[in-house]
Amino acid sequence: MKALISILIFLTTTLVATAQNANDILKKMDEVLYAPKDMTAKTKIIITDKNGNEKTREAVMKQKGTDMRLFRFTAPASQAGIATLSLPNDVMYLYLPSYAKERRISSSVKSQKFAGTDFSYDDMEAKSYEDKYTAKLLKTEGDVYVLEMKPRSPKSQYSKLISKINKENYYPVYTEYYDKGNNKIKIATYVFEKIGNYWNPKEVTMTDLKKKHKTTMITYDVKYDTGLSDEDFSVRKLKQ
Repeated sequence: MKALISILIFLTTTLVATAQNANDILKKMDEVLYAPKDMTAKTKIIITDKNGNEKTREAVMKQKGTDMRLFRFTAPASQAGIATLSLPNDVMYLYLPSYAKERRISSSVKSQKFAGTDFSYDDMEAKSYEDKYTAKLLKTEGDVYVLEMKPRSPKSQYSKLISKINKENYYPVYTEYYDKGNNKIKIATYVFEKIGNYWNPKEVTMTDLKKKHKTTMITYDVKYDTGLSDEDFSVRKLKQ
């Protein structure tokens, strides 16, 4: 009996420690991704279909803290002005110049693709991973931690994410996305670079496995801690 109790205590302690380690890893990743007070950058978006045909777009992005982000297309002319605004408390707006009016994006719409890319509105949302997911450490593999992340919200389009996190610097290098049927539907790969004191996601590629379609976002001309205000992330700014 004592042996059985010892085994149960050991297993319980191990499970608690593993969960704690996973949450610590997730927290450290958020600290890396959201380390700057604010950020502005230009973005080149390359959309590639299953035949290898490419379309290129340009955009600008602003970010403040962990929950405010403005993303606006600037080229080509057919896309210029289309923008999303992500705010605290799961608030998100879409602006379409052709209608000259913003509309709030409901949770049911966040699973849809954003402006023809392979990123959903949910993927474009500014929100820390710790707030969106619970984590479980599956294993360590070479120079990465492998985490299983399950959405806190039942409204999420995903059943889980499997992410590989760099052990030394705590940024993501690879993520698999699973739908409600537990089918792997998308893969994201990341290339980070150090700019000053911060790690910047220089290149992120999202691949739709079913459609064999991918979108690569390349950020450049990145500026940190320029003193952006909350007003820079208002609905009024969204429409400008």
